[in-house]
Amino acid sequence: MNVLDENILESQRQLLRGWRVPVRQLGHELGHKGMQDEEVVPFLLTLRRPTLFTRDLGFYDRALCHSRYCVVVLAVGQYEVAHFVRRLLGRSDFATQARRMGAVLRLRHTGLAAWRLHAERELRLAWSG
Repeated sequence: MNVLDENILESQRQLLRGWRVPVRQLGHELGHKGMQDEEVVPFLLTLRRPTLFTRDLGFYDRALCHSRYCVVVLAVGQYEVAHFVRRLLGRSDFATQARRMGAVLRLRHTGLAAWRLHAERELRLAWSG
């Protein structure tokens, strides 16, 4: 399940849906409006293999790695979110839920950084193509 944080614009949610990327958003279809950051992770654990997409840079934390969810921090402009979500989901190494579980990712224009569960070092990858 692809979960958008409440801080993702409605226009970006609609763009993703137009591209047939299934998403649900906190404060709209999931959880409650105004969820605090500390409520989000316990809520993710109630869902089946969610990937949370957020623009909140505080979620890029190695300590948040967990085998039952993935966190993707989008360090891009608010009107670029949908493009980068689709870009990540198109990468073979993160294309499926199973491949994303246990990861905390940060997406930027230059590439992505990832912490994996039990990893000793951060992985850095450039965008291809």
